[in-house]
Amino acid sequence: MEQSELCPRFQKGMDIISKRWTGLIIYQLLSGPQRFCAVQSALPISGRLLSERFKDLQFEGIVDRHVYPEIPVRIEYSLTEKGRALEPVIREIEAWSRNWIEKEEAAEEC
Repeated sequence: MEQSELCPRFQKGMDIISKRWTGLIIYQLLSGPQRFCAVQSALPISGRLLSERFKDLQFEGIVDRHVYPEIPVRIEYSLTEKGRALEPVIREIEAWSRNWIEKEEAAEEC
C-alpha cells in the first residue's frame, strides 16, 4: 500500500497543536495581541512552561513576539498569518466541545 503524502504533514500538524497547553495558548491569542502576564493569568500554566510553548510556537511560525522599545520594555505575543489560519480549527473544536463534552466530565478533570 502506498503511503499518502498527507500523513507526514498531518502528523506534524498534530504534533504541533497537541503539545500540552498549545491549543489553549492559540485560543487565548485569537482575541488579539497579549502580553505574557495576560496569557499566564488566563491559563493555569507556569511561566517556565508558557515561555517554552511560546518559543516552540515562534519557531513554527505560529506566534510572533513583538518587543516595544519603551521603558519598561513591553513585549506582546500575537498570532501570525499561519497562526490565524488555525482559527477555524480551534473554533470547530470549541463547538464540538460544547456539543459533546458534558460539564461534569470537564469539571472532574480540572
